[in-house]
Amino acid sequence: MPCSEWLEGDVVFAVSTRPRASILTSVLLLQSSTNIPFLQNVFSNHQFLNSTVDTQFIDENQELFNLKPTQNRAQKLLHYLGHVMVNGPTTPIPVKAKPSSIDPVIPPVTLGDPPLGFRDVLLRDGPEGFAKVVRAHQGLLLMDTTFRDAHQSLLATRVRTHDLKKISPFVSHNFNNLYSLENWGGATFDVAMRFLSECPWKRLQELRALIPNVPFQMLLRGANAVGYTNYPDNAVFKFCERRGGVVEAAISYTGDVSDPMRQKYSLDYYMQLADELVKAGTHILCIKDMAGLLKPQSSKLLIGSLRDRFPDLPIHVHTHDTAGAGVAAMLACAEAGADVVDVAVDSMAGMTSQPSMGAMVACAKGTKLDTGIALEKVFDYSEYWEVARGLYAPFDCTATMKSGNADVYENEIPGGQYTNLHFQAHSMGLGNKFKEVKKAYTEANKLLGDLIKVTPSSKIVGDLAQFMVQNNLTRAEVEERADELSFPLSVVEFLQGFIGIPHGGFPEPFRSKVLKNLPRIEGRPGASLPPLDFKSLEEGLRAAHNDEITPEDVMSAAMYPKVFQEFKEFTANFGPVDCLNTRLFLDGPKIAEEFEVELERGKILHIKALALGDLNKAGQREVFFELNGQLRSVLVKDTVAMKEMKFHPKAQKSIKGQVGAPMPGKVVEVKVEVGSKVEKGQPLCVLSAMKMETVVNSPLAGTIKAVHVRDDASLEGGDLIVEIEE
Repeated sequence: MPCSEWLEGDVVFAVSTRPRASILTSVLLLQSSTNIPFLQNVFSNHQFLNSTVDTQFIDENQELFNLKPTQNRAQKLLHYLGHVMVNGPTTPIPVKAKPSSIDPVIPPVTLGDPPLGFRDVLLRDGPEGFAKVVRAHQGLLLMDTTFRDAHQSLLATRVRTHDLKKISPFVSHNFNNLYSLENWGGATFDVAMRFLSECPWKRLQELRALIPNVPFQMLLRGANAVGYTNYPDNAVFKFCERRGGVVEAAISYTGDVSDPMRQKYSLDYYMQLADELVKAGTHILCIKDMAGLLKPQSSKLLIGSLRDRFPDLPIHVHTHDTAGAGVAAMLACAEAGADVVDVAVDSMAGMTSQPSMGAMVACAKGTKLDTGIALEKVFDYSEYWEVARGLYAPFDCTATMKSGNADVYENEIPGGQYTNLHFQAHSMGLGNKFKEVKKAYTEANKLLGDLIKVTPSSKIVGDLAQFMVQNNLTRAEVEERADELSFPLSVVEFLQGFIGIPHGGFPEPFRSKVLKNLPRIEGRPGASLPPLDFKSLEEGLRAAHNDEITPEDVMSAAMYPKVFQEFKEFTANFGPVDCLNTRLFLDGPKIAEEFEVELERGKILHIKALALGDLNKAGQREVFFELNGQLRSVLVKDTVAMKEMKFHPKAQKSIKGQVGAPMPGKVVEVKVEVGSKVEKGQPLCVLSAMKMETVVNSPLAGTIKAVHVRDDASLEGGDLIVEIEE
């Protein structure tokens, strides 16, 4: 047993070694904060391990006194478990549902290395050779989205690495002929840190160790990388350097190329874009139908035209099954010349996810499109996810959505956003108005000029739609009052040009009324943004986090500075929560429940939840555990009880000058103080809820009489923010 295993739970132990007895005849550790790091250095010393030491060993090896602080992971995990037991989940829960009590059964995997796959082709032939092999392949190739877009669409992106790792060996051994496995990018990057307290890069590394033969695919949002705004060019380039690989340029699809009445996004529009991407050197061309708008007729027209224009270029089609026509559309794409189409395993398919893998495999079997995938293995794969999905019941869209909906052909909400929008609506108290939100989405899109709706532009449309419903505003009222409304920050920044100029330009006079005198960016934002100083960023991170910073950490901080900082603070307080199973992570243990936590290979904690204490005068509860046979306790602040002790005043609409929160959320920044002079429309504070930021503007000119909020304060809709005297 490694010595670090003994140290983790502060277990008392004795060491008696020969021939090293001259150095350490016996050592007794009694939870000493000084002995443990020293002994770890001794036990890892090359001389000591090879028994080539004498009485001068310590004098000659002064590096033994370079003591690293103990990680204390066990105690931190107890603190996290206690926190969840007292206060509930640390990640926002949209519906009142508990994780399933049933664990998924992992299907058997044959011993030995997995068979060769397309990643072996990529490693052998490089991106250009890989593309040639894909184009020459006989039969239809599939990309499996189960590890990314499927759960982003159905489960609010909440699937944890813990559950992905369990099924990974089965995927590697039985689906080696997949074109790729989509498992990264999109919303998974920030959600991993923001809501799952995981490192997104670590997910990649751990999955690659388990699936060495299938190419991994990510969704990179161009100049937005994995974020919701434009980044300096050098930041995007550096991010891509950390990944490398095949370039698959995607054209986001909207409208209907088979409808002669829809001329803004016509067939010519898509063909011209494809020409530009091919000239730029893309290895593979992708049509990204993010809302599932492709119908069989439009599929044949678009893909057939692309195949005629580019006979040697692999074509990949991505879609969603929101309307229920996904399988028919993808079969039409394949017949028209697509090399690859997207699917998700059956139990994670349909609705706002991708078409069913089993359905595509069965429909293509015995034809020229045969996928070569064994249908019975799809059944085993699906059974695992059917049960695993139950662990994420609090996030499952089926709690309120019982089917797909063909109204997507009207509102054009991307599948990946549909569930998230629904999640946000519930969090903001609009769960019973989701139909209105969808209608408002259509109107918001028209207000903004009929956009290609894909992250981040789709988020902007969604933010505006929820803002309209929250404030009971029609499209006409928004246009009329555009110069006085407190629009979501994403909408304001879009109109400023922060994510570029949309096809067809900005809507006027709406843009000018919203922006007034705010600065505008003309052209591509990344070209004018100052380069990010990565050296300075890394130095700051090392100073803040004791040099425990990797190049990947620097990139995470570049993409999401505040989210990364909060993630590091969380892990510093609560330890490696990614080691916990999903039920424990979300719901905590029950009293008297016994369980094991594997910190790393060969390092297992044995834990039992014993009791939950009463609330003390400080608003805390003591939570008792048994850790590796020893009694432990942690003090946890009861945030619910503390909140009940406090009362936040509401803004009175009848009193002029009282400004309330337009939605529930957290205060990101207070921009005024008592005595400040403000003009009508001047920003007072910024609120954030579920990745949607809203600037609260002053409804009148005057002087700030009182400020009732502070940074990081949590507010309900209508809570008083400031009082203004005219």
